[in-house]
Amino acid sequence: MTIQKLATIRSYHAHVYFDGPEQRRQAEALREEIGARFSVRLGRWHDHLVGPHTRPMYQVSFAPGEFPRLVPWLMINRRGLAVLIHPNTGQPKADHLLHALWLGEILDLDAAPLPELDEAPEPAIELNTDPKLTP
Repeated sequence: MTIQKLATIRSYHAHVYFDGPEQRRQAEALREEIGARFSVRLGRWHDHLVGPHTRPMYQVSFAPGEFPRLVPWLMINRRGLAVLIHPNTGQPKADHLLHALWLGEILDLDAAPLPELDEAPEPAIELNTDPKLTP
């Protein structure tokens, strides 16, 4: 096994999962709170399954420097929702399946759509939030 350097982490994704109307309401409230507190890119809602995800979700993209603020906050404010957090190192399969951490319920992922390598550079995170609150 090769040891990777932390510099290979280009960004992070947090996938916030929901199941049913009540959890979707909780996910909506959490999304608003994240946008009010953190410099992130809030991705589209996926009410149907996409990629390796086996439950509806939305994605939050964030820079490595935001990790020590956002992740501890999510640990205690995730509203009971399952959250997958993974780095983006150019190895999507390993990032989702080996390098990830879960908050709450650990869900199955479908590894089939995940490539081993992604040679394209991770696009720069264009923030779409305007944080006004502190974590």
